[in-house]
Amino acid sequence: MESPSSSLVEKIKGKLFSSNVDPYTSICPSAYDTAWLAMIPDSHNSFKPMFKNCLDWLLNNQNQQGFWGECDAFGKPTLETLPATLASIVALKKWNTGALMIDTGLVFIETNIEKLLKDIDNNCPRWFRIVFPAMVQLSESVGLEIVFPDAVTGSVSRIFHRQQYLLNKEELVGKHCFPPLLSYLEALPPTYTISEEDIRSNLSDDGSVFQSPSATAKAFMATGKIECLAYLQSLIQRCPDGVPQTYPMDEELIKLCMVNKLQRLGLAEHFVEEIDEILAKVYRKIAISRQSSRCSQLHRDSLAFHLLRMHGYIVSPSLLFRWFLDDEEIRTRVEKEPEHFSTTMLSMYRASNLIFCGENELEDVKSFTRDLLKRSLLTKNGETQRKLSQFQQMVQRELNIPWLAHMDHLDHRIWIEENEEVNFLWKGKTSHVRISHFHNVDLLQLAMQNYEFKQSIFKSELKELMRWAQNCGLTNMGFGREKTTYCYYAIAAATTYPNDTYVRMLVAKSAVMITVADDFFDAEGSFKELNDFMNAVRRWDSKGLSSHGKVIFEALDNLVSEASGKYVEQGGIHDIQSSLQDLWYETFLSWLTEAKWNKKGEAPSIDDYLKNGMISIAIHTMILPASCFLNPSLSYENLRPAQYEPITKLLMVICRLLNDIQTYKRETEEGKWNFLGLNLMKNPNFGMEDSIALGREIIDERTKEFIQHVLVNGQSDLPKPCKLLHLTCLKVFHLFYNSRNAFDSNTQLLEDINKAIYLPLRRNTKTTKIDLSQLRSMPKMKDKSIQRPRFNWSFKHNRSFCVHQVISPPALRNGYGIISFNPKALIPGFI
Repeated sequence: MESPSSSLVEKIKGKLFSSNVDPYTSICPSAYDTAWLAMIPDSHNSFKPMFKNCLDWLLNNQNQQGFWGECDAFGKPTLETLPATLASIVALKKWNTGALMIDTGLVFIETNIEKLLKDIDNNCPRWFRIVFPAMVQLSESVGLEIVFPDAVTGSVSRIFHRQQYLLNKEELVGKHCFPPLLSYLEALPPTYTISEEDIRSNLSDDGSVFQSPSATAKAFMATGKIECLAYLQSLIQRCPDGVPQTYPMDEELIKLCMVNKLQRLGLAEHFVEEIDEILAKVYRKIAISRQSSRCSQLHRDSLAFHLLRMHGYIVSPSLLFRWFLDDEEIRTRVEKEPEHFSTTMLSMYRASNLIFCGENELEDVKSFTRDLLKRSLLTKNGETQRKLSQFQQMVQRELNIPWLAHMDHLDHRIWIEENEEVNFLWKGKTSHVRISHFHNVDLLQLAMQNYEFKQSIFKSELKELMRWAQNCGLTNMGFGREKTTYCYYAIAAATTYPNDTYVRMLVAKSAVMITVADDFFDAEGSFKELNDFMNAVRRWDSKGLSSHGKVIFEALDNLVSEASGKYVEQGGIHDIQSSLQDLWYETFLSWLTEAKWNKKGEAPSIDDYLKNGMISIAIHTMILPASCFLNPSLSYENLRPAQYEPITKLLMVICRLLNDIQTYKRETEEGKWNFLGLNLMKNPNFGMEDSIALGREIIDERTKEFIQHVLVNGQSDLPKPCKLLHLTCLKVFHLFYNSRNAFDSNTQLLEDINKAIYLPLRRNTKTTKIDLSQLRSMPKMKDKSIQRPRFNWSFKHNRSFCVHQVISPPALRNGYGIISFNPKALIPGFI
């Protein structure tokens, strides 16, 4: 697999980040708003449109399926295409043009409305209740016959009744509904009396009705006010090829959304300088009062906080969120219209994850947004929705899986192939503001190339790792856990930069060594064998060892010699071999201490247990040697046990407690001491839930300290890449131990491993082509922690075939279809 196209990267840079590029070109035009501008007659000739280019845009932008408006990532129409299509055909009808397009649009409405209205009876969006009935009535008023299938007449009738109820209930410009009714001026029926004074008194300084092109177009047609015309003319001058649904837009917000999208798609590594330049400008202006709406400001501030904090800027949550927490009116708006603020609330929720100690504002933001996001998954009656949209599924995933348990590589895959809102930026009046289709196609193409390139690297590295483990004898020990694939998957999925190959391999090899040696100390070795092994490690000489102990020591000696030799080859000025040996000796000594405690039945103090346990978890043994190969690298002194940085010690404690909470039951049955068990012993009034709660409280506080050390420049003496590797390994432990003991399970991670390394991306279809040579390259799975998927094939052609359904394991049955050709005879050794 070739690396991502450099020409495509440069093309995107030119389109998105060139100094002479207008940010508005990144935004999809709104068919609905463009149609309303197209309806305005010329002031000098009422038989011609004032903005002919808007009419031309409609004539040139009908989807092949017959609708106007944005489709989802799979090319399917969305709910917002119904009012957009109706408004567009009304505009064409008004100027007696596009007769065939009008007919095609009407056919689209008739044949697709049942599918589009499905499942919204109990949760119909406010904007749709206002706009859809109005567009139906407007279409009928110009002689267009809208034919609804019998199956939806009841739903349509209920939507009309809900519109009337809403119009009777809400104020024209009320404090508790957003956007206000007046911003839907073009959709308010003739029976809804609005005076010219109502319009005039609510015009913005720029002459618009709440920055809405469609509402301002209606205001101009109704009143002829020159201020409205000036706004529309300014809009057309800036956006001649279709207008956005909001104008003006916060250009800083557009840029922040683009940066966020690049990161979500896994493309940030290709745009480092451009991202740094944007964030530096945002940071310089962050305290300056802005002119945008409060809603826009809320979305921008949450994105700015998240991106700036992740990039090492010192940014105060009080500066960006205190205004929101103190503004009861805006919070009431949000609570009344959670659907409109859903993307903003999700952005704020993500920002609140990056919390440091003492930041009570972020605690309040997290609580507020979590509650609202949970509500967004319910019907109006408070029941769990039977079918969630792709966006709601994303919300559900964010709520159920802590951000530290997210694997970056798989998150990128979700944004590439599964999230139909992949090009959403924020919620507008009638739909989401989206990235231009042309930009989105280029970004998705680059993201797919990038993901597949990394998959090819991961496959090659895993194959090499399994060969190493086999050659060292670690896969044939006959006892304990064989977790070669798990160890590699976790570090690969969390650190996805292609040039970090040796770092990934050294962490994975160390993790394999630790797993095998830990099981030897826990279950296999006699007390004499363990003492003999410790003496050998102290001398760093395998003399006197035999069987398992000899295999483990020689594999370890091979690993340490390889790492120290490579360090010198790459220009290291110190010989780190003795430091690595000391690091491993310290780890083995901690395991021997635990073995003595368990054998003698002595209960250590909680302090003694944690001091030893933070070493025995061995996370530092994995990451400190690997940090020597980053750029810039770990200092030689930081390899010494007495010189561990606070960030490393925090990581060691957190990982120990995460492990203990999930392994308590098994370790208790095996007669081993554990933080939870010691708490119960030392505190007779404690129950298990109390002990778990105490453990999680310590984890929470230490994690806040840890995140601050990672993200704030100057908080730790370690170079930034080393700190980020610490963060990566904490995410790995959350993956394994956050809510379950996934590491000891042989099935829980199978689907994710296959998606990360083997299964091709879905390309907007339920049939996926796979190259036969890719499956031939999959290694034999002696590692019991993963199984290769079995496929049934329908046909074979030019070394490729269509996979319709993954038959095994069960967790991989993700809807590819069904066929019936057994490939076992073609691929030797295939399961």
